[in-house]
Amino acid sequence: MGPVLAGVLQLLALMAALALAHKPLGTYMAEVYSSDRHWRVEKWIHKGIGADPDTEMRWPAYLRGVLAFSLAGVLLLYALQRLQGVLPGSLGFASIDPDQAFNTAVSFVTNTNWQSYYGEQAMGHVVQTAGLAVQNFVSAAVGMAVAVALVRGFARSRTGELGNFWADLVRGVVRVLVPLAAVGAVVLVACGVIQNFSGIHEVGQFTGGTREWNGGAVASQEAIKELGTNGGGYFNANSAHPFENPTPFSNLFEIFLILLIPFSITRTFGLMVGSVKQGYAILATMATIWLGFVALMMWTEFSHHGPAFQAAGGAMEGKEVRFGIGGSSIFAVSTTLTSTGAVDSFHSSFTGLGGGITMLGMMLGEIAPGGVGSGLYGMLIMAVIAVFIAGLMVGRTPEYLGKKIGIREIKLAACHILVTPALVLTLTAFAMALPTPGDSMTNSGAHGFSEILYAYTSASNNNGSAFAGLNADTQWFNTTLGIAMLLGRFLPMVFVLALAGSLAEQKPVPATAGTLRTEKPLFTGLLVGAILIITGLTYFPALSLGPLAEGLA
Repeated sequence: MGPVLAGVLQLLALMAALALAHKPLGTYMAEVYSSDRHWRVEKWIHKGIGADPDTEMRWPAYLRGVLAFSLAGVLLLYALQRLQGVLPGSLGFASIDPDQAFNTAVSFVTNTNWQSYYGEQAMGHVVQTAGLAVQNFVSAAVGMAVAVALVRGFARSRTGELGNFWADLVRGVVRVLVPLAAVGAVVLVACGVIQNFSGIHEVGQFTGGTREWNGGAVASQEAIKELGTNGGGYFNANSAHPFENPTPFSNLFEIFLILLIPFSITRTFGLMVGSVKQGYAILATMATIWLGFVALMMWTEFSHHGPAFQAAGGAMEGKEVRFGIGGSSIFAVSTTLTSTGAVDSFHSSFTGLGGGITMLGMMLGEIAPGGVGSGLYGMLIMAVIAVFIAGLMVGRTPEYLGKKIGIREIKLAACHILVTPALVLTLTAFAMALPTPGDSMTNSGAHGFSEILYAYTSASNNNGSAFAGLNADTQWFNTTLGIAMLLGRFLPMVFVLALAGSLAEQKPVPATAGTLRTEKPLFTGLLVGAILIITGLTYFPALSLGPLAEGLA
């Protein structure tokens, strides 16, 4: 079997698995977030945190809950890292420096999971499990809660109430993420992923000699790392490490976990707004972009230029031989079109155009299918923009799902899509202009610029992956990337929740003969075009200086 055919078969198997899971999981999540009953364990949690889960919240109160909970998470995770040296199970590792502790705390609370440290050489068992793994669950649940609040904004009318943040948060963890992650961890253990609390021990190497490795609860963290589109690896090599991802099957299963909730939640959206076809339209938009990117990545990486590429069957630099180009390409596209950031190969070693594809996937806003929750609300924001553009074309007041898109709504949507480009381009410009950040660049020229551009794109879009070769463990990068992660996560949420509140207050507008049918293929095409054109116009100059210049050289 040739490598190209193997890659295509993996892609078809993945699509079949996602199709089988779409309906049951999407329906189940709709029931979870529409139920008015609380499980007993949920009541205990609500009582412990002093929250009333039955109180409806308007968008300012919902936002305060999101921000207060996230701030508490940052402070707790920062404290755990600073105290690691005196905690049990630290494996002898010292406490984390203040700037790196800040960066890591912000990173995991914002669902970015950017890591400027070597996991197996810095973090003990307590920080990994009680700190990082816990944030993998709750940060994903926060994203799902904000997405559900926006969906309620479309579904409700003549009220500004969006549900209860604390109830949505707890349900997301208890009813969705924990059960799925438990099943995923069992599958990964069966594949050979380690799960223990062993200390540091020596392991023999094929090339001779030994190396020190520590164990850890890797399978359980790996499952929620992918399922919650988090991405932070237990080991520095991330999902390229055989302790985290040992076989081609485990590699494909981890991609399945990455895409499972973002693709399935489109059905949840359709059911909650009362039209499954609307969910299918959003799903079709996500799938079209994802498949297009996978095809482009495979074409780029399988292209044979010269005898070395021909002998290897493609561009194998930076890729694991046990996964090959096909598995690595699907993983790279899936992790950058979502907010995952996990890697099973080094994106810096991809071809120039291949590295550009991973960057562009993040620049789209990670909406195809995007992160857990964040992908859905990002795509719905783009749908509002597309409807507005269509309204301008035909001279009608734009409407979406029975709600008018007026001045207030379009301003909020526009602010949402401008946040991350402003952060990416401004911070990249500063980093290239100042001398100190440039010292962290291993490469010069177009590739060196791509390293910096990729870093701020990844942080601002809450992805977390990186181009290998950039030393980001400096005060400049730890601080500025941390700021980018905070603003890139929470500023868009402010605009999303404000938009949700504005929509929920409206009364529904009946459809007429002139209403744009947003469940039809025509709208899907319009939405795909709007996403690509808006992103292309925003980032094309920067991409031209980096990956495009390198790829066309």
